[in-house]
Amino acid sequence: MTAGRRVGPGVAGRALPWLGGLLAVYLALPLVALAAHLVDLRSASRSGFAAPGLGGALAVSVLAATMATAVCAVLGVPLAYLLARHRGRLAALVGGAVLVPLALPPLMSGILLVSVLGPDTPVGRLFGGHLTDSLAGVVLAQVFVAAPFTVVAARSAFGAVEPALVDVAATLGLDAGRRLVQVWLPVAARGVAAGLALTWLRAFGEFGATVIVAYHPMSLPVYTYVRFGGFGLDQAMAPAVLAVAVALAMAVAGRLWRGSRRRLRTSPPGAAPGALRAAAPGRSVPGRSVPGRS
Repeated sequence: MTAGRRVGPGVAGRALPWLGGLLAVYLALPLVALAAHLVDLRSASRSGFAAPGLGGALAVSVLAATMATAVCAVLGVPLAYLLARHRGRLAALVGGAVLVPLALPPLMSGILLVSVLGPDTPVGRLFGGHLTDSLAGVVLAQVFVAAPFTVVAARSAFGAVEPALVDVAATLGLDAGRRLVQVWLPVAARGVAAGLALTWLRAFGEFGATVIVAYHPMSLPVYTYVRFGGFGLDQAMAPAVLAVAVALAMAVAGRLWRGSRRRLRTSPPGAAPGALRAAAPGRSVPGRSVPGRS
């Protein structure tokens, strides 16, 4: 090969757009089929929009997914922070345990949860048997299957934080808690937020574990299963449309949030986060002298 000769994209390079486009078409086709099916039905009664319980099932799914995401944020983000900062056998074991729900079929996850939370178990008796067939059961099932999305995404985001920023914060006198709130979380915010968004969507769409742990109150996926099994495809169209609408709304909200974050970013690339800017030269830090200030 002659030195300096430019190599063209080749067969693989030309095939990449076709391969990616093939998957995009495959993912879009069910949405097109859904829209065509709805147009063909021509009435709300035939499509299931007038069926009883649809609004309640949607409300249960939205409320439970929001509660499950809040639990994952309160418990999963600190766990991800610890896993990102520590190495060793214990961290490896915990990290592996976090991934187990991703490998399990959701129905098996439900069976495992019932063996712990069921009314005849010690934990179930402690709560009077109210951890199954209740909103609490829906939330617990969703937390089990969706928490790995929070932990994995947040752990990767924390792992990408520049160690020099944390070291500077430590030299400026910030303790571990303030470093987490004022350095780690602001820098890793986008990754953590993406993980929480995925957690909410996974919880909203959870069926397998939920149908075993808490058949009632019906979430939207369980309601869809009941309508499809009892009345056929036409009656399952309405909850499917609602689920797609919620997913699209979340996608739009995510894009709007990212756009607002970009507009709010006025600092140049590589600038320190708020805690470090507040302790920049020329400003005082309690209990510590800062160069540039007499």
